[in-house]
Amino acid sequence: MSAPFISYVTLNPNSPLDSTRFPGNLRFVSGLHLEFDSPVTFFVGENGSGKSTLLEAIAVLSGFPMSGGGTNEIGSSHGLNEDCLLANGLRLAFTRRPRDGYFFRAELQAHFASLLDHRRKDPHFGGDPYSRYGGQSLHTMSHGEAFLSVMQNRFSDGLFILDEPESALSPQRQLTLLAIMYELARHGKTQFIIATHSAILLTYPEARIVSFDEEQLKAVSLTETAHYQITRGILNSPESYWKHLRNPDAEQ
Repeated sequence: MSAPFISYVTLNPNSPLDSTRFPGNLRFVSGLHLEFDSPVTFFVGENGSGKSTLLEAIAVLSGFPMSGGGTNEIGSSHGLNEDCLLANGLRLAFTRRPRDGYFFRAELQAHFASLLDHRRKDPHFGGDPYSRYGGQSLHTMSHGEAFLSVMQNRFSDGLFILDEPESALSPQRQLTLLAIMYELARHGKTQFIIATHSAILLTYPEARIVSFDEEQLKAVSLTETAHYQITRGILNSPESYWKHLRNPDAEQ
């Protein structure tokens, strides 16, 4: 099954990035051309590899606010007050434009919850700001429950870009997210692009996994990812890992 909306992201020749400064100095940027051939794409890599930076740029070029949310949040001040520098140097190609979508940015979801509360108190805001997010303030739920409420109620047909959605989810709730994604994506009307460190999420069938751990972006299999190898290794043989963790200077 192909990706229904975004077909590729590439460098914008009319707006070159400075290779000596961030974000142009991220090692994958110089040869960036990434095609999306699956309704579910995962970005994986070590901290600082640039996966969230690229995800943010894709979200901004898709018309979502940099701080997260949907198109209704464009112009709202509920998080970051800066420009997305990488987006200025990229081009995003669409097969067709989605009618709906959402940028789920885990680190700023509390700010988004506060935005909804502010709208609830605003006499000039028409309608119920909680109606698409579970019917109540996200601040009345635990962190994980609030994440899941957004996913269960806000996700539908459209484009959904997620940055580390697993950060507040238990393993069981990560399975719930996978079930939500599968039910939506199998109809060919929803596309997910997700930056993650979760080996559980990476098990999604036939997803494309893009590694940021080398000079150029590379499609890899689940079993090739460090996420899978380390998780499997430490669960199968915790003592072998703890020998090193207790004494990192010892010979392996």
